[in-house]
This record gives sequence, C-alpha cells and structure tokens, in this order.
Amino acid sequence: MKLKTTNFVKVLAMVAAITLASCSSDDNAPDPGPDGEAPTCTDGIKNGDETGVDCGGSCTACDATAEGTTLTGTLTEERTLDATKTYSLEKSYSIEAGGKLIIPAGTVINATVESGDETETFIVVQKGGEIDIQGTEAAPVTMQSTGGEPGEWGGLVILGDATTTAGVDATAEVSNFKYGGTADDDNSGSIKYLIIKHAGAQINAESQYNGLTLYAVGSGTTIDNVAMIDGEDDGVEFFGGTVSASNLYFENNQDDSIDWTEGWNGTVTNAYVLHTEEGFSTAVEADKDNGNPKLINFTAVSTVGGTALQFKATSGATITGLSLSGYDTSIDMKDDGPLANVIIEGEAGNPESTYNNNASVDIAIFDWVNTDTSAGESSILTGTVTSDRTLDASISYLLSTSLSVEAGATLTIPAGTKISAQVESGDETETFIVVQKGGMIMVEGTEANPVVMTSTNGNAGDWGGLVILGDATTTAGVDATAEVSNFKYGGTADDDNSGSIKYLIIENAGAQINAESQYNGLTLYAVGSETVIDNVAMIDGDDDGVEFFGGTVSASNLYFENNQDDSIDWTEGWNGTVTTSYVVHSKEGFSTAVEADKANGNPKLIDFTAVSTVGGTALQFKATSGATLTNVSLTGYDTNVDMKDAGPLANVIVDETALTTAEDDVFNGTAVDVAIFAWATK
Repeated sequence: MKLKTTNFVKVLAMVAAITLASCSSDDNAPDPGPDGEAPTCTDGIKNGDETGVDCGGSCTACDATAEGTTLTGTLTEERTLDATKTYSLEKSYSIEAGGKLIIPAGTVINATVESGDETETFIVVQKGGEIDIQGTEAAPVTMQSTGGEPGEWGGLVILGDATTTAGVDATAEVSNFKYGGTADDDNSGSIKYLIIKHAGAQINAESQYNGLTLYAVGSGTTIDNVAMIDGEDDGVEFFGGTVSASNLYFENNQDDSIDWTEGWNGTVTNAYVLHTEEGFSTAVEADKDNGNPKLINFTAVSTVGGTALQFKATSGATITGLSLSGYDTSIDMKDDGPLANVIIEGEAGNPESTYNNNASVDIAIFDWVNTDTSAGESSILTGTVTSDRTLDASISYLLSTSLSVEAGATLTIPAGTKISAQVESGDETETFIVVQKGGMIMVEGTEANPVVMTSTNGNAGDWGGLVILGDATTTAGVDATAEVSNFKYGGTADDDNSGSIKYLIIENAGAQINAESQYNGLTLYAVGSETVIDNVAMIDGDDDGVEFFGGTVSASNLYFENNQDDSIDWTEGWNGTVTTSYVVHSKEGFSTAVEADKANGNPKLIDFTAVSTVGGTALQFKATSGATLTNVSLTGYDTNVDMKDAGPLANVIVDETALTTAEDDVFNGTAVDVAIFAWATK
C-alpha cells in the first residue's frame, strides 16, 4: 500500500519555514515550488521546485547522481541512469520530445506493478525523444517485472516520425500517443543488448502491449541484440516505419514473436524463436498492406506444434535462410492473400513445405541472454528434407511425426547424434524417418560415438524406425507400393546408392501399421548394392530388426536383441549378403531369428549366430524361399529350421551342402564373438 504523504509534508515544510533553516540560511532560503511547497533537498522526495529527487531547482548543490531510483512521470532533458542501482518503474515513464534517456550496461529496471496498474506501467519514447541503451554481451540491460509473470507491464514503446499507412500523427493503441510522419530516416536512439521480460499487459479486448512496440520508427534507429521473453502478447510489433533490427531472441511469447502491420518495410536479420509452451499464436504474424519487409536468417523451433508464419490481408515478406522445426503449419494465408507476396528462398511460399532446413541461426549467439535455451537445442525433426542437411551432434533431436529425405537431398547424421521419437498415443505409425528413391542418408557413427535413434517413451513399437526406398530390382516390380505410406520403390538399378550407415543403434521401433504389417527397426525397400550398411544394432523392436523387400544391398556386423517378431526378414527376391551377425532372444513370444518368404533370390548369411534362452524357432523359410548359409551357430531354440510351406529343402544351403531334412544338425559353427558389439550394448 502506498502512503499519501503530500499534506503531511506540506505542513511540515510550512512549520520548518517558520522555525528552522531548510537547505541554507534564513536569508537565502530556497524558493518554494509552484504549489508553495519548499524543497528539502535531503528527504528523498521530489518536492518544491526540485526537478529530480533532491536535485535541481533550488537544490542546485545536489549532485545529479543523487536522483532517485523510481522511474515515473516525464523526462524532458537528458538523463543517465546508474548501473550500480536497481530502478523501479512505477506506472509510465515518458521520454518527451527533446529528452534522452541513457541506460548503461548492466542496468536493471523492475516494473513494480500493483494489480490494475499493468496497462499504465511502461516506458515510452515519444516522437522526438531518444533512448540509448548501452548494454553489452557481458552486461545486458534488463527490463522486467517484480512479479515474474507474463502480462504484468507494458514493455518498451517507441513512437517515431517515419511513414506508416496509418498516416501522419496517427493515434496509437497505447494511451492515444501520436506517431508517424514523413521522415523515414528518423532516429529514436539506439538499443543494444536488452532483455525484456513479462510484458504484454492487456489494453482491451482487441489489443495488448508487447515486449517492444515500434510505432513508425525510422531507419536511423539502431536495434541490435534484444531478447523478448515470457510476454503475454507479441515479442516485437512494428506499426509501419522503416526501422531494421538484428540478433533478436524470442522465448515463449504467448501471441506472436514478430508481428508487423501498417506497411512496415524494414529488415530483421538473425532471429531465433523458441516455443515450448502451448497456446501461442504464431512465430510471425503479418497484416494489412505489404511493405515487403525482409527476414534474413530466421530460425524458429517449437516443441508444441502450432503455426509458424501467418499472413493476413495482402501482407507478405521476402525471407531467406528460413528454418522451421516442430510446427504443424508452416505458412497460413489467413485471408487467402496472394502467395506471390511471400517470397522464400527466391520462390513463392509453399504451405506444403515444412522448411525443416538446417538452423540458419546458432542459438549459442544468444548465450548472453542467460536463459535456459536447452529446449531450443532439442531441435525438432519433421517434414521434408529437400536440400542437403547436416545435423549437429551437440543437439538432442526430437522426431515429431515423419521426416522424409526427398530425391536429390542428402541427410548427414554425424557421430554421437541422438534422435528421439517423441510420440503421442495414436501417432506411432506416422513417426519415422524415410529416405525416398533418389535421396541419400549418411549415418557417420563410430565405435566410440554411435548414432542413436530411439523413442522418448522407451517402449517397443513407439515409432516406425528408419525406412529406405531404393531403385534396385524386386519381384514386386518397378515403382511398387510399400506397406509404409504408399511410398514407391523398385526399379532396374541394382547398383543404386542410398547412402551409408555406420554404427547406428535403433531402439523401440516396430509400430503396428495394420493387422497384416508393421514397421521394423530398419526397413530396406529395393535398396541397391552401392549402399553401405555396417555395424547396426536393432534393439527392443515390436516387429523385425531388419527387413529386406527385394534389392541387392548387403550388410555387415548386425546386432539384434529382443525384436519381438523376426530379427532378419526378407522377401521379394532379396539377394544380398549379411556378414557377421548376432541375435539374442531372452524374452518369450518372438517369431524367429530369420524369416524368409516368397521367391528365392539366394541371399547369403555368413557368420551368423543366434542364441535363445526362451526356446522358439531359429530359421523359418516360407513359400520357395531359401538362402546360402556359412558358419551358422544356433543355441537354445526348440526348432532350428521350419519349412513353413514345405518348400524345397534344396534351396537352403548350409556350409555348401543342401539340407536333406529340417532336423539336420548342421548349425554348430564357430560363434560370433558378441564382444564386437560392445559399442551397442554398453
């Protein structure tokens, strides 16, 4: 509660004027102020004719540095704050025309807001006024509320004299302030290394304050390195004007991160948006006339879906270096405005594209903000990869629904990268990584730093694993239709190359597609012989570890642990080779260690070891399938060979000899040393 002391002070001052000296002798008493009150100069109150607290007017002997730490009212002259003090903003503080507020590096301003005063509490720079925020990377300036909740104050408002479609001396949403003119090079000052938190107070049902509100601000103004965090409304909103800004960071602003209207035509360079709380509006909202502003290097990450870019009326922009991750909608043309106004990477915007490209802005450049940006480093993978993309092993990736590597593009995954499928119930079959015909994947794991693909829930069947579609031959023909999403696979190029996979761990895959089919850990549709697959572990899958649908690809050093259907499965005439593989079954209910079906392409298994502690079937051959097996060791299975459809035993060649009976005891080869897979089991 604020005490009303004015009358008491007046009485005290009158008594003091009669009985005591005030600031000097009776002969040289300070002049009373316009209300008849005498200044006291040392009472910590602005009274009499003082222009500041205990300073100015009759108290000329007072040092300007003795000005109080409460910011309120108006500033008509130049004032420099003191970074060693913490300032309290009480209601509005207005820098008038001709006035200038200088805020040194490290200064903290706290909005101390009583309930009901939120919309009256803000800092405003009027037309003709200036603000000079001199923060540094090591010592940014901070403006925030003491309550620490979004919407507790009105943020920083700047009114300029540049052009706006609202006209000259337009009336702002905020306090009916005037803005706009004809001076596009207008200068409202300089803002560097500023953090704004908890702004966005509700003005009325239609409008709110923002973190930083720029009304017709001109191009002579400098805005560089500003962070807008936990705002109830927008991070920054441009109402016309020509001002540009660089190095902007936005975290969990509840409406839009960047909003513009009234024909703003400046540029934002290097902006990073992070959304980890549901219910926000957009990363970008643009409205009304198109002033063709520019976004250069814009990265936005959402862990909660939502819309990235929204354009209303005839608004638009030219955008380069766009990277969106985790949004449900990339572009929303709210009023069916012309897509031709939205130019992205030199072409009209495409709402069907996710723009899930490499991050164009490194979140590390905002370390000075001193906030928890770890969620931003958990980048979302979803949508399509249409140009070469390299992931960053230092970032933990979340796979949200499918990620598709399109023809002509290569996805490179460096050693040590971890990708976790973040799957809500019901989305399991829509969550997978697929490499389309003509696309490539380069998994560059090492023994010391394998690549890991897993799920956040840690349950078998949580997601669909890795799917690769090639152009090699398959008995299903050319452009056959896959079980997975009706993708096309198969051709005539047996030496087709879909990339290279080395030291990869796939966990918890095998989502159920329908009653007849499921995903696998690694699914290979007509993949060609030039593709490299070496050192891959498939663990705790709800279906197969690996399944070959035709193709000519070979693989080496494969480890399988408790895949609940088959560990190795092939069909459609696959005729590659698997060299050095180890299967372990310690959970009951699996199908087989190997299942082969349909036409026999005579694939080869060399150095194959399978161990079961729960019985079951080791090798199952359906239809006329078969294989050539060399050095096979089977331990603990109830059945070594099951000719499911009484197919020809002659198609099953073991150590250069055709089986004569399914009971032949020929699977006593030298076991593969499981220790070679310590990289996958540690």
